[in-house]
Amino acid sequence: MSQLLRKPQQKEISEGVTVVQEVNSETSQLEYVGVKVVDLAPGRSYKENLSNTECCIVALTGKINVSDSEQVFENLGTRETVFEKKPTDSVYVSNDRSFEVTAVTQARVVLCYSPSSLSLPTKLIKAEDNSIENRGKYSNKRLVHNILPDSDPSANSLLVVEVYTESGNWSSYPPHKHDQDNLPHESFLEETYYHEMNPRQGFVFQRVYTDDRSIDETMAAENGDVVVVPAGYHPVGVPDGYESYYLNVMAGPSRSWKFHNEPAHEWILNRK
Repeated sequence: MSQLLRKPQQKEISEGVTVVQEVNSETSQLEYVGVKVVDLAPGRSYKENLSNTECCIVALTGKINVSDSEQVFENLGTRETVFEKKPTDSVYVSNDRSFEVTAVTQARVVLCYSPSSLSLPTKLIKAEDNSIENRGKYSNKRLVHNILPDSDPSANSLLVVEVYTESGNWSSYPPHKHDQDNLPHESFLEETYYHEMNPRQGFVFQRVYTDDRSIDETMAAENGDVVVVPAGYHPVGVPDGYESYYLNVMAGPSRSWKFHNEPAHEWILNRK
């Protein structure tokens, strides 16, 4: 069984509150990145106390209210499915705070974590605050929603982004990595991919591999799966007839996204 591919667990921790996925330093090779996917029935709440950890709460689908004990942000969330392709609302909560998420409607939230020691203000990241990019050409096209990019100083470590990849296209491609603490040329960032497919029965192929092939796995990721990327290149291929969505969480010792393309495949970028 792959150590990098995580299937949904569907663990009900209280009535109407189900943890779908949970990846952290205790259950994976990751030191800097954690992710939790939680389903909430209408009116149900999830609470957490953050000690030495920061968190970005992403209203993936449905409507939620979020409180950090001092502020309340109401009716967050913009879509019923991620494939409406609209940016959504998120809330950043710093270390040494607590938060509560309450579902207004049936909702799925993704909680993105990283170790943190410098307390920062809680911040509402509105859907309209997301920068939107269309990247790539030919069979390498994708739509990007930047929730917490490295240009936004709101977080200490976390980087959070949503990516849509068209049918028959590739993403995170040509293969790139960010596993060396060698700024300004490359940054060390661990990463997770939370995947969804349209239609839901689809799958994507994701390969995670290092230069020395000490890591080299190719996985078929299905709807709701999480792929863990502790190091190495990590391209995603989408079969014909299906659309891919993934939410990336990245973090490392420096909050900077500087990647290195695999030299053997970098020529793909220079085609005319």
